[in-house]
Amino acid sequence: MPPTTPDVPMTDPQFLCLAGIIHERSGIRLAPAKKHVLESRLGARLGELGLDDYDQYATFLTIGPYRDDEFQEMFGRIAVNENSFFRNQPQLELFEKRLLARLIESRSARKRLRIWSVACSTGEEPYTLAILAHRTLGVRLPDWRVEVLGTDLSEKALETARAARYGASSLAAVGPLNRRRYFHQEGETYHVATSIRSMVAFETQNLKDRLAARRHGAWDAIFCRNLLSELDDATHRDALALFDEQLAEDGCLLIGHNETLRDSDGRFEPLPVPRAFAYRRADAHATPPE
Repeated sequence: MPPTTPDVPMTDPQFLCLAGIIHERSGIRLAPAKKHVLESRLGARLGELGLDDYDQYATFLTIGPYRDDEFQEMFGRIAVNENSFFRNQPQLELFEKRLLARLIESRSARKRLRIWSVACSTGEEPYTLAILAHRTLGVRLPDWRVEVLGTDLSEKALETARAARYGASSLAAVGPLNRRRYFHQEGETYHVATSIRSMVAFETQNLKDRLAARRHGAWDAIFCRNLLSELDDATHRDALALFDEQLAEDGCLLIGHNETLRDSDGRFEPLPVPRAFAYRRADAHATPPE
């Protein structure tokens, strides 16, 4: 029986090889300081596969019938899934009160709202966005069609998202009223309410696959928080071009507070909502939120 945590050191060339595979498949850059992350999270995988070193693992990742499945397995292990409901609450409050309310008002005729959560990890963000829509629409909700799509490269993370079961730590920013209204507690586990789950769908998606993203049509709001800073320049530029294509004319793009829209080629301009980290298409002519 192979050891569960083999002590297999990763050389610098092996790290560069694995980082190159990850970059090629996802566009995500791994700095040399991340070598210990790969080493600590993939060491056990070598034992499970009966491999002696990371050279053999790189071959397993790139050659043979299981390469796609193994990339999913690897990415699920190395992805940093630090997630929670209502993450960066000040930004979400501004979105709910000023941007979402206006989007709903402008769509009152067709009564359809569509939100895309990019790199949603284990699903807390798309469920949070569904809660915001539920609260804002209130008694009007039965007349509306609300669609929230959460996409991520890690199928393992999306399995957790689809299960919609979370520990107390994920709900640290959720107040008692919202816990009672939108979650069902069983022991130490919180289940997302059916009314919220019914609004949300999940899909494995790589931002480099633009055809997969385009088939969903236009989105009223796109959340891409804490991913752009990890992308290389080319993938960052392509992602913004994709968001420009997929965002409704009066829609909004929200990013992380530590990110910038570098290399946006003038596609986006900031919305006049301080601390919302929200943008609209530069060619949009919608009236900005008051």
